Amino acid sequence: MSNIFSSSIGKKLIVALAGLFLILFLMVHLGVNLSLLLCKSSRPFNSAAHFLASNYVSKVLEIILFSAFILHIIYTLILQIQNWLARPKRYRIPNFSQISFFSKFMIWFGGIILIFLFIHFADFFFKTKFGHIEEITYDNIRYYPDLGSLVIQKFQMPGFVIFYIVCFIILGFHLWHGFQSAFQTLGLNHKNYTPFIKKLGWIYSIVITCGFSIIPVIIYFFY
Repeated sequence: MSNIFSSSIGKKLIVALAGLFLILFLMVHLGVNLSLLLCKSSRPFNSAAHFLASNYVSKVLEIILFSAFILHIIYTLILQIQNWLARPKRYRIPNFSQISFFSKFMIWFGGIILIFLFIHFADFFFKTKFGHIEEITYDNIRYYPDLGSLVIQKFQMPGFVIFYIVCFIILGFHLWHGFQSAFQTLGLNHKNYTPFIKKLGWIYSIVITCGFSIIPVIIYFFY
């Protein structure tokens, strides 16, 4: 039992559980971001961001979130390296018919997503933590980091908008592949409900990709 997480199956289990937690987080993140479009003021967005950053439950979830990111990335890399080492010599005529395009290059697309995460955290999370974002006052009482204005400012830069959308398209494919793989790793692989899981993963991936992508487009053209 003590060696379960050092085995290949244990590592895949960690990747799957961390990935599913991140999938849930993306839905919450999307809901907060959409408030910028649904409300004329950035106050709901700033208030939500302030609430998530200030209450104790969110602080615990923040630690879990970063742990999930780190575990998902590290164990994915370990599994990929082990896979490469297990087959050091390439087949002269590789059989790609059983491997989807994204499955073959998933580790490289994951690298692009990782670069995006570093930029995203540097632009928003770390600036908030270290006080590099201007504050705004509501009701003459409370001060909030004006993240809403920063997001709008970023999404008025065409290069950033294009990069953001491209990264979320790549993330969408990553989610589409990873959604089903996670449930398969957990043993939920059966002819009766696997088709439903595939469709759910497909719908979720489209919602996340389109939801996050439409925000910079609307802000760029209409704000």
